[in-house]
Amino acid sequence: MLLTPRTPAPRARLTPSRRRKAAALLASAVSVCLLAASAPAAPLGLGDRLFPYLGNPGYDVASYDLSFTYPGTNSKPLQAVTTIDAWTTTSLDHVNLDFAHGKVDSVEVDGEPAAFTSAGEDLVVTPEERLSEGSWMRVTVRHTSDPVSAADRDGGWVRTADGLAMANQADAAHLVFPCNDHPSDKAMFTIRVTAPKGYTAVANGLPTGVDRAGRATTWTYRTQHPMATELAQVSIGRSNVLRRTGPHALPVRDVVPTKDRERLEPWLKKTPAQIAWMEGKVGPFPFETYGLLMAEASTGFELETQTLSLFEKDLFTEPAYPKWYVESLMVHELAHQWFGDSVSPRSWSDLWLNEGHATWYEALYAEEKADRPMEARMKAAYGASDRWRAAGGPPAAPKAPDRGQKISIFRPNVYDGAALALYALRQEIGRPAFERLERAWVSRYQDDVATTADFVELAEEVSGRELGGFFESWLYGAKTPPMPGHPDWKSAAPQSAAAK
Repeated sequence: MLLTPRTPAPRARLTPSRRRKAAALLASAVSVCLLAASAPAAPLGLGDRLFPYLGNPGYDVASYDLSFTYPGTNSKPLQAVTTIDAWTTTSLDHVNLDFAHGKVDSVEVDGEPAAFTSAGEDLVVTPEERLSEGSWMRVTVRHTSDPVSAADRDGGWVRTADGLAMANQADAAHLVFPCNDHPSDKAMFTIRVTAPKGYTAVANGLPTGVDRAGRATTWTYRTQHPMATELAQVSIGRSNVLRRTGPHALPVRDVVPTKDRERLEPWLKKTPAQIAWMEGKVGPFPFETYGLLMAEASTGFELETQTLSLFEKDLFTEPAYPKWYVESLMVHELAHQWFGDSVSPRSWSDLWLNEGHATWYEALYAEEKADRPMEARMKAAYGASDRWRAAGGPPAAPKAPDRGQKISIFRPNVYDGAALALYALRQEIGRPAFERLERAWVSRYQDDVATTADFVELAEEVSGRELGGFFESWLYGAKTPPMPGHPDWKSAAPQSAAAK
């Protein structure tokens, strides 16, 4: 995610399968009393430091099958069916799903009717028989999906001028469909959207079918790589889908309002070259397709939804934004396809790995393509870094979101503050080692989740140096450490900045 301006010590690395099992076992142990047969329905959670009730223990989702029927207006609920296939990681009497903004009509577990109730922002499902550990389960929920935001919640569906789009980061996918709404539990997705004549629907992944029946059309899309729930995207609108070819014959498709097609084309045609530029930095594009979704909506941010990044259309049509600036923001969301989408955070405290890297390549692109020196940007960031740490916490230990404003974890400390830590790392280990680290990171953890400790361990492996102290101060310190190679850089004290 990019908000668009308007004027601990390393631990031994676990293999992907061991990491998932360890997380599930830990969460299950913490919540074991809530899973007992006699316990009343209660909201659970994975214990994420920033979002403790997000996600649920006891199972590992393999796939989602989502079906939405759009009524032809974005002010009325969509009819929906969500089917979840998962493995149980412990014995379960109840299955908790995150779901908070729709009416549930019925639930089935393995084809049999199941009881259900709500508890906090959880949908608690009780199958007729206990689910044993290590069993395969299928949960089917028939429900509505309300595009009108609750009074105290943002995110989920975004109402555009001609339809809908999605913005589920960080904790809003469960406002759209029942799920295990945490980035640590990635899964495959199949998405079906039925809409009246005159509308076009596009979703993550590649199209697998278009079926017309009477005055309605159903589009089906399927991902070829696992995806976190917060990265799901569905566009419904009076849109055109523009197709072109990227590097290595990569299919590139953009979704634009029909009336703005010609106006937006000069921007869209830049994407293949930007993909090639990123590939030159970190390696092959990690997914089956890419493209931009130009939404006629005012969100205040751009979002890296997997294979189809969400942008406000006005970013490209407002003449006040310099060309180089807009192109660098395009690269920011593109970089997220590697950093955040393919390699996803194990917890939301690892957000700096997403946003710091996306900001890094945004700045590097501006340096190489628009003569905007990286060093000047980093020096300015250094000057503000102590203020950012005081307001939002250090990069790898961000403060909890403000009450009622979950998006407030996206503060400067995880953008330029985190990019500043990467700059310091490059200064510390040298450019060649840093560039090898970047390639190794997205290769080793492709289609997986990873932690800050994993990054520290890999940095030590690639550089051949012990870096625990360096990362401890740069990622967790209350004050910004001295910048390697730039002892003259100073950071303004928070109280001085406030007085000024």
